Amino acid sequence: MCLLVLAWQVHPRYRLVVAANRDEFHERPTAAMAKWPAPDDIIAGRDLRAGGTWLAMDRARRFGIVTNFRDLQPPAPDAPSRGNLIPNYLRNEAGAQRYLTELQSDAESYSGFNLLLTDSDALWYASNRANHFARPLPPGIYGLSNEFLDTPWPKLQRVRRRFDPLLRQGGEVSRNELFAILADPTQAGINDELPKTGVSAEWEQLLSSPFIRNEHYGTRCSTIVLLEPSGAVSLTERRFDSRGSVIAETEFTIPDDEWL
Repeated sequence: MCLLVLAWQVHPRYRLVVAANRDEFHERPTAAMAKWPAPDDIIAGRDLRAGGTWLAMDRARRFGIVTNFRDLQPPAPDAPSRGNLIPNYLRNEAGAQRYLTELQSDAESYSGFNLLLTDSDALWYASNRANHFARPLPPGIYGLSNEFLDTPWPKLQRVRRRFDPLLRQGGEVSRNELFAILADPTQAGINDELPKTGVSAEWEQLLSSPFIRNEHYGTRCSTIVLLEPSGAVSLTERRFDSRGSVIAETEFTIPDDEWL
């Protein structure tokens, strides 16, 4: 994922609300969100090149999402895939705190990442570019792109200006409204300060919109997660081609006492 907003235990109807865009090169092969075959017991999309995922949920309603950290450090040629961070968490019964404690000693072997994990009790944030690797987060609304949590990049601020009021209204959250927020193609304005992450000024401008359209690189999918306190959950993934047109959508609506 390259842009996400998340509400944790702040809405009377939903324990967790996530709206996220995954940006990637269009040539990179990807499988749609689906129930993974045994022994995995998760719902996730799949990166068919490295085999991992960027967002997933398991039967216990544990959730994980990862973004790359855009910095000047080149990836190590033998670095493990960041796409395995979430499946590895969901493949065992450990809570988020224990998993991150065990991951910390190996975290520097990965290229830069941000990781958000939930379990039955808590939401945790971790980054192998932070001074302190992992910390629990209190109930609240958070945003993340390819820098540290809540870094006020123009694209994230733009999304937060629409997402935060929607969540604080307290009524039913519409997936269509969330998809509309994610579909904003507006790039940073002349008075917005663009980040300086080592790519060219032209690419910083291109990447400054919440929804990216480019023939080579852009928003490949948008995902909405709505998890109720009872355990009822809705997961919807909308996929796009290189022109930014919708090509397919997958939805899972699962009652509180069921799984696939």
